[in-house]
Amino acid sequence: MLENSRLSVVFVVRKLTSKVDTIKIYARVTVDGKRAEFNLNRELSVSLWDEKRKRGKGFSKYVISLNKYMDQVFTGLHEAHRQLLQEEVDITSARVKARYLGKDERGKTLLDLITYHNTAMLTVLRKGTMKNYYSTERCIKEFLKEEKGLEDIPLKKLNYGFIVDFEQYIRKYKPATRMGCSNNGTMKHMERLKKMSRLAVKLEWLEKDPFINFKLRFEKVERQFLTERELLVIEETTFKVPSTRHIKDLFIFACYTGLSFIDVQELKADHLVKGMDGNDWLYTKRTKTDEPLKIPLLPKAKEIIDKYKDDPDLFENGRLLPMYSNPMINRTLKDIAKVCGIRKKVTFHVARHTFATAITLSNGVPIETVSKLLGHTKLSTTQIYARVVEKKVGEDMQNLMTTMKLKKYRAEEVSSTTL
Repeated sequence: MLENSRLSVVFVVRKLTSKVDTIKIYARVTVDGKRAEFNLNRELSVSLWDEKRKRGKGFSKYVISLNKYMDQVFTGLHEAHRQLLQEEVDITSARVKARYLGKDERGKTLLDLITYHNTAMLTVLRKGTMKNYYSTERCIKEFLKEEKGLEDIPLKKLNYGFIVDFEQYIRKYKPATRMGCSNNGTMKHMERLKKMSRLAVKLEWLEKDPFINFKLRFEKVERQFLTERELLVIEETTFKVPSTRHIKDLFIFACYTGLSFIDVQELKADHLVKGMDGNDWLYTKRTKTDEPLKIPLLPKAKEIIDKYKDDPDLFENGRLLPMYSNPMINRTLKDIAKVCGIRKKVTFHVARHTFATAITLSNGVPIETVSKLLGHTKLSTTQIYARVVEKKVGEDMQNLMTTMKLKKYRAEEVSSTTL
C-alpha cells in the first residue's frame, strides 16, 4: 500500500462463487479512514496472485498486461486526488473514485463528448455520415470495456497514449458480422475521433487537441472496375438460375447508371420520367448524401427496365427492378465473375466504378458531368472515385508527343528561315 497525503490506494481480491479458483480484482481508495471500492473488471487465477505485492505474479502476457493496467489505475487515482487538492474541495474517497471514473460533477467524459457531438450533428450531417459516427462510438465503447475495463473515462484522459492504443485496437477489431478493419477503415475511425476532440477544444472542454502529434495515414487504393470488354462478356453470358439472371441484370443496370446498391434498392416506378429531351430519365436522390440525381437512361439500362415492366410483383409494389440482399448479390457476382473468366473481386459497388471509368470517362464524358451523374458534392471526390483508364492515359500521352513534335518542327523551320 502506498500513501499520498490523506489518500491510500490498495488492490484487493475476492473469490468468485461460480469459479472457486478464480478471483476478481478491486481498487480500494481510502481517505481519512473511509473507503470506496470499484471493480477493475479483471479476473485472475488464485495461484497467480501475489498477496504481498498486490499484483499478479509471473511473466505471462496476461499478467504483464494486468500489472501494467493496475499501475495505470494507481497513478490515475493519485492524479485524481491531486486535482481535487488543487481545486480546494472537500476530499472524500467517493469523490476521488468518481473523479477517476469521470463521474464527478466537474469533469466532462469522453462519452459526454460523443453524445454532445452526435446530438448536435444529427440535423447537420448526412444520414450515412451519422451512421459512421455511431459505428465509431460503438468501437470506442467496446475498446473502453475490453481494454480498459471501464464504461467511460474523463475527457482529460483522451491523450496521445489513449489515441495510439485505440488505433491498435481498431486494427485488430473483428466484429462477428465481418472481417477486420483495413488501414483506411482504421484511419476513418481515427479521423472521426479527431473531429470530436477538436469540438471539445472549441467548447473549452479540453485545453489542447490530443491529436496534435498524431498523423492520419491513408493509403491510396486502386478502385476496381471492369473494362468494356469484361462488361460485354458478362452481358453476353447466359445463366439458368432465375436469381442469377436477375442479379446479373441489376449489376449491368448499375454499370450503365452509376447507382449504388441502396439507390437501386430504393428505385420506384415514379422515379422514371420523361426528360425535356423526350428521353427516359431517372429522377431520384442519393441515399448517402441526399444529393438529387438526374440520370439519362442509356439504351442498355432502358432495356433492363423494359424487361421487368410487366412483372406483376414489381408492379404491385411500385418497383422498377427485382431486389436481393447485398450479401447475396455479392456472392452471386463472385460466381458470375468466375464463370466469365474475370479475375477481379467483383462486388455490386464495382458497377459504380465501372460507370465512372469504362462507360463515361474513357468515352470522353467530362469529369464535371460524371460528378453530377454520380451525385458527388465535390469534384475532388470524383477524381478519386473515377480513375483515368490506361486507354485515356495513352491517348493523352500520344497527343502530347504529337504537340512536342510539331513545336520542334516549327522551331527548326524558324531557325532555317533565319539563316
